[in-house]
Amino acid sequence: MRLISFIFTLLFSVSAIAIELPQESRVPGGIALIPLTGQNSDQTPSAWYRGNRVMVLPTRNTGYDQQAPWIAVIGIPLSAKSSHEQLMKAGDKSYPFQIQNKEYEEQRLTVTNKRHVNPNTQDLARYKREKEEMVAAFKTWSTPQISSVNFNLPASGRFSSPFGLKRFFNDQPRNPHSGLDIAGGQGGAITAPAPGKVVAVGEYFFNGNTVIVDHGYGLTTMYCHMSRIDVKPGDQLNTGDNIGAIGKTGRVTGPHLHWSVSLNNTRVDPLLFVKE
Repeated sequence: MRLISFIFTLLFSVSAIAIELPQESRVPGGIALIPLTGQNSDQTPSAWYRGNRVMVLPTRNTGYDQQAPWIAVIGIPLSAKSSHEQLMKAGDKSYPFQIQNKEYEEQRLTVTNKRHVNPNTQDLARYKREKEEMVAAFKTWSTPQISSVNFNLPASGRFSSPFGLKRFFNDQPRNPHSGLDIAGGQGGAITAPAPGKVVAVGEYFFNGNTVIVDHGYGLTTMYCHMSRIDVKPGDQLNTGDNIGAIGKTGRVTGPHLHWSVSLNNTRVDPLLFVKE
């Protein structure tokens, strides 16, 4: 009985919190907010999109859609096509939604380390191992009490490369830019944009010194090219806590922070989460 009472109290307290949602943008690299009508209001539904579990929050006090007890917060891949109908499953129900087209600008960069453009066999094997480690961190699923899905900026500086750019390194096409670059200067402070737990720390081939933080319900943030890391796996962070310092490790053209936000293992535009 004590366990049942605790669970009921927890569900009630979470649903009573006024929750700030991120900005909706149903484009590749954006976010869809889908009200989950026809669901039991007493039990959080398990929702899935493209094989990844989706964040589901109570709609009470969100001001979004009070006719549905829950809302799914879904990250849309940069590779998504606007012409295709997208489906999300919650329980035994499907929730279709449309994605609008968005054209991102091009960016052409000159990288002096040729192996960061055309890696050798050993480099590729290393990258494969590191990618598996990072994806495991992106797929972290935890259920902390949450009152906001909004972030502060993790560093000061100009936005040198926005999210979604079609990138060319030494005139060779590469994957779109999956984060936001902040040119804050060598040694500039990097701080936690919201409460979370450090789930991965590494020195990676492309990303350099890197930290990944879990904020709960499939929402993680990543910090790359750092000159110094001041946290370790398992550390609990509050908003504003120090993570490390801006640097130029990995594949870079100068010192900056590459800040990435992942939702349901999908990299999305970080600025959709930033408080105005």
